[in-house]
Amino acid sequence: MRSRNRGPRRKRACNFCVDGVKVIDYKQHEMLSRYVNEFGRIRPRRQTGTCAKHQRALAVAVKRARHIALLPFADE
Repeated sequence: MRSRNRGPRRKRACNFCVDGVKVIDYKQHEMLSRYVNEFGRIRPRRQTGTCAKHQRALAVAVKRARHIALLPFADE
């Protein structure tokens, strides 16, 4: 059976753009942990809905938080 197309999908708005966030801070590990999956990987844009600009800044912030041990490199 084929699934039906129910019309055009609505584009998800970037949470950082909506909130007016200028800088993503690596010290906010509670916020950053929402963008990391259970294996410790950074979740892609299509899952989180962030724009390209903020996804790049998010990746840098997660990597910095990992280096100072605020976030794990991988969950066990």
